[in-house]
Amino acid sequence: MKDLNQLLLNFDYKENFRDGDFYVSKSNYFAFNIINTWPKWEKNFLNICGDRYSGKSHLINIFLKKFKGLVIDANSLENDHLKKIKSFENIILENFTEKVDERLVYSLFNIIDQDNKYLIINSLIPIEKIDFKLSDLRSRARNFLVAHIDKPDDDLMFALILKNFSDRQIVIDKKLIDYIIKRIDRSYGKIFEFIYKIDEVSLKKKKSIDFKIIKDALGD
Repeated sequence: MKDLNQLLLNFDYKENFRDGDFYVSKSNYFAFNIINTWPKWEKNFLNICGDRYSGKSHLINIFLKKFKGLVIDANSLENDHLKKIKSFENIILENFTEKVDERLVYSLFNIIDQDNKYLIINSLIPIEKIDFKLSDLRSRARNFLVAHIDKPDDDLMFALILKNFSDRQIVIDKKLIDYIIKRIDRSYGKIFEFIYKIDEVSLKKKKSIDFKIIKDALGD
């Protein structure tokens, strides 16, 4: 396992979603790199997609602290937003799903294109795979630059587990983390579920985390 310092990028931000709390590995490098190279993008339309808890919103917050922009929840998009975006160069649509108002989204895409603005969309699946009813919207969706956050590799799993335990002021041996990595699903959601469960088991038993506690949390 790599030294944790090789996984942690240190910046100056002190709010939630600090750069220093975002761990970069092969799983998310492309997405992290592209938001930091704005505006040198091949296209003005970027789709960051990945599973829940994979860091999509974290990346957006890093982007906003550097470059500014307007954030809109995609499922709450209204006509008033189409007027408001005129004042911003960067527009972010968070939580994008197939339940969006397609006509409003298409109008927004046109404004972004005509005014040479930049649009970032966060979604669980690539926007090009969403089955829109409007054929023009389906066509537009294929014109996005896609930054897919893959399932976490071992380095990222190690960093996420260590960080979550540290946040809870829990000191854990690295051998135990390696043991956990080999036995839980390679999923961001499952990592956070497991951290919560093992913390709960540890508190209930009033014992520090060891192999027995981990096995109990795993259900072995």
